Amino acid sequence: MRAMLRRRENYLPGTVTVDDLTLDKSNGELQCQNRTIRLTGKALQMMTFFMENPRIVFSVQTLMDRIWGWEAEAEINVVWVNISTLRKKLQELGTVMEIRAHRGTGYSLEKKA
Repeated sequence: MRAMLRRRENYLPGTVTVDDLTLDKSNGELQCQNRTIRLTGKALQMMTFFMENPRIVFSVQTLMDRIWGWEAEAEINVVWVNISTLRKKLQELGTVMEIRAHRGTGYSLEKKA
């Protein structure tokens, strides 16, 4: 008798690629061309969220709820700090992608204009 393998309905692959960026979720490595940076903790979770949902604008509150959880006692500025960190990492990699601010709305991962 053969065992059947089941794939969860919301199965997500180990890597996510958006344009010239690839994120290996298993080890936190964000790669662009031949450069690699390691992400950890909330920065990794946030980058994963952005890369799985490119070009979609998320409010700071949505990011807070999705990454830290709605019961988190963290202040909202942790979102801004992590976005600043990710922007610096993207700049270091020299990618064509950026985390764009949408005034009064939120943030998205998009190709630079």
